[in-house]
Amino acid sequence: MKTIDTHSHYNLAQFDEDREAAIARMMEAGVGTICVGVDLETSKLAIDIAAQNETIWACVGQHPTEWAQEYDAAEFADLAKGNNVVAIGECGLDYYRPEERAHKPEQVVLFRRQIELAIESGLPLMLHIRPSRLGSPEQSDGGEYDAYDDAIAILKEYKNDLIEENAPSTSLRALRGTAHFFVGDKRIAQEFLDLGFHISFSGVITFVKEYEEIVAFVPLDRILSETDAPFAAPAPYRGKRNEPAYVPEIVQKIAQIKGFSLEETEKRLLLNAKNLFGI
Repeated sequence: MKTIDTHSHYNLAQFDEDREAAIARMMEAGVGTICVGVDLETSKLAIDIAAQNETIWACVGQHPTEWAQEYDAAEFADLAKGNNVVAIGECGLDYYRPEERAHKPEQVVLFRRQIELAIESGLPLMLHIRPSRLGSPEQSDGGEYDAYDDAIAILKEYKNDLIEENAPSTSLRALRGTAHFFVGDKRIAQEFLDLGFHISFSGVITFVKEYEEIVAFVPLDRILSETDAPFAAPAPYRGKRNEPAYVPEIVQKIAQIKGFSLEETEKRLLLNAKNLFGI
């Protein structure tokens, strides 16, 4: 394994017809991945897929847009104990569509329960944060980075509470994770860095030049690479179904922006994932 895709979804229906072949392509490319759950059933499937492949790990949790589904705390807590489970999520806040913004309170409750599970289980968080729009901060609905600001405030609250309660250092260490598919600015990135979180970049950085400034800003030892497969394929695969075998394109772009060799970047990003997820 030369590098890792820290966020993919082999557990979704888009891979039902050729899952094994896609995994074989990933392994041939020297790539490993974390298969991320979006609800209870896909979390269980992520664990099953990880159990059958030594370079795949599982992340269990409930996506914020699944707020209407009952969150089974006991079953998720049991899943979190699995040997191949390395994170909780994807969880967080999603304000992109009006129907989701109408249910912010339900999303917050769901997010808090998974933060608490991460602390209790000692596992990092796989954050899904999607703002209502990319535009001027003066616009309505809380501005450009509303979901990020709300999520960061919640995470700070837990961190401050743990400090005030003189919680064990293991609990403070558990309040860590990664901001998956990052689309924020330098201010938001710095907030996550200050909290001890990593920043994960997707294939979008290979074709949207505006993100190069953010990649350049984040220290290499806090960056992760991901595909979010089957979504958002990087160049030169745009328009195709994404898959973990394509993550080298993202790693190559990170190396180019940061000014490091590909080999050095591969080693550093793999080490970052090992340090955060304990793989």
